[in-house]
Amino acid sequence: MDLGLQGKRAFVAASSRGLGFAVAQVLVAEGCAVALNGRDGARLRQAAERLAHQGPPVVALPGDLTDPATPPRLIEQAAAALGGLDLLVTNNGGPPAGRFEDFDDATWQRAVELSFLAHVRLIRAALPHLRQSSAASVLAITSYSVKQPIPNLVLSNSVRLATIGLIKTLALELGNEGIRFNAILPGWTRTERVLELMRYRAQQKGTTVEEEIARQMAHSPLGRMAEPEEFARAAVFLLSPAASYLTGVLLNVDGGMYQGVC
Repeated sequence: MDLGLQGKRAFVAASSRGLGFAVAQVLVAEGCAVALNGRDGARLRQAAERLAHQGPPVVALPGDLTDPATPPRLIEQAAAALGGLDLLVTNNGGPPAGRFEDFDDATWQRAVELSFLAHVRLIRAALPHLRQSSAASVLAITSYSVKQPIPNLVLSNSVRLATIGLIKTLALELGNEGIRFNAILPGWTRTERVLELMRYRAQQKGTTVEEEIARQMAHSPLGRMAEPEEFARAAVFLLSPAASYLTGVLLNVDGGMYQGVC
């Protein structure tokens, strides 16, 4: 299937590694020019170098998305470098693991900045550019925890729901302008973030990371975790013009872990 991404221009937040990088990699393979973002400048440059040989322009834009001034700056830099913007992937690292009583107000506020307001600021800054595109699409990467809370992730379980409310609302508010808004909800995928969570579990239980990974895989109907590229292929389809009548969608990519019916 031709996804219609040849020549499109995308900004992918938090894309120096993990799910964000995997999405950027598939976008570039489909002929899309991409602006990458990450806090670690050296890691970000390495990510851009890995993609640059594929042909479409790839630019690296370092910056911490929890700084309120950073999202608008990055969007303007991306639009200037790419000659406009058609696609926006909002994404950021997850807040720390732990139980409700582990966290004070300051930690909750950092989680809001990380997992909600970063999405708000990126979208707000990108709208003027997206309004000039004939294939404008926004995709928020969240977690299947917005439908089925994950133990010891109270910050993520709570704050990411606000992002879902935002995406559903914007799909209604801006659909008549031709801008699509969707969210993708990954389950357990082999990324550095997931390995960090497995280390936390192992420390709490006195087990090993390998044991915790095996236990988590046993809970999946498919008996394994996803690979980042499996997630990315679904994400890029939802983002692309091939999904032109899909908006307001919350797509689980979790190997069947979510057990609800809606």
